[in-house]
Amino acid sequence: MKKHLTLITLAAVTLFSACGSSETENNAAATVQEEKPNVKITTVASQEIAQLGEYTTTVEADVKNNIIPNSPLRIDKIYVEVGDNVVKGQKLVQLDASNLEQLTLQVENQRTEFNRVAELYKVGGASKSEFDAVKTALDVNEKALKNRTENTVLVSPINGVVSARNYDDGDMYGSKPILVVEQISPVKMKINISEKYYSKVKKGASVKLTFETYGNEEFEGKVNIVYPTIDAATHTFPVEITLANNDRRVRPGMYGHATINFGSENRVVVPDAAVIKQAGSGDYYIYTYENGKVSHKNIQIGRRLGDKYEIISGVEPGAEVVIAGQNALANGREVEVIK
Repeated sequence: MKKHLTLITLAAVTLFSACGSSETENNAAATVQEEKPNVKITTVASQEIAQLGEYTTTVEADVKNNIIPNSPLRIDKIYVEVGDNVVKGQKLVQLDASNLEQLTLQVENQRTEFNRVAELYKVGGASKSEFDAVKTALDVNEKALKNRTENTVLVSPINGVVSARNYDDGDMYGSKPILVVEQISPVKMKINISEKYYSKVKKGASVKLTFETYGNEEFEGKVNIVYPTIDAATHTFPVEITLANNDRRVRPGMYGHATINFGSENRVVVPDAAVIKQAGSGDYYIYTYENGKVSHKNIQIGRRLGDKYEIISGVEPGAEVVIAGQNALANGREVEVIK
């Protein structure tokens, strides 16, 4: 009988212990479930933000002239080298002048003949048809002489710099230009701007320019041409920028960056600590706080402003956003705000 009572007592103790253990575990689980993640929040506001467009570009000469004759002739002398600065009207190339000498002599003889016939025509010693014939012949050859003279001595049509030389003295002119002269004061650049800014770009507007060669040094350019049509495929329009380049430091072919100010917009600004980039995509989001819970908000970011971001859409002024503790968050989760 005693043995039977002992077994009953042990069973009761075991059952009581099991129930107590289960209750403790449930209470611990409930405690874990009720634990709220700690977050820090801040209230965001809006401010006027300059709307800047940043573009890459390549420098071009304002004017580029190929120095070529209008007929194949032998090159007697080239007077300049690559890199030489030249002025408008400066003699650059002397071509074979033998044909020019012959034509000059022919024109001189025709002028003498014309003067003789003109005197006879005045006194009735020559007919109108004779007079017209010698005058026409003289006019034709004088034009030919002018063209041949221009084709024998080639001069620079602009102030600029020699950027290419394709022949040596004594060569026969072929298909390439003898020289290339480029005007590099001013220089120009082209960029393509989104059509949404078409009404905001005006001729004469200031453009900030930087070039890889000169690091962060800034140059001031101007909008020179706003092209009148929009590209239907890209929905952009070309804009030409000029730079005075009086010191000629900027050269054709240089790689640069152009920044245009399109005015200002009132935008919400948030700390960069609040902005989270969606892994594997280009999307961004933040968490906002309201009534003890957080909400997941997709946002469109604009410019980075030091330790803050301009927000184009997704957050309203006055919203409270999470700036610390985002790792443990999910949409709609209750949180504990800490100072």
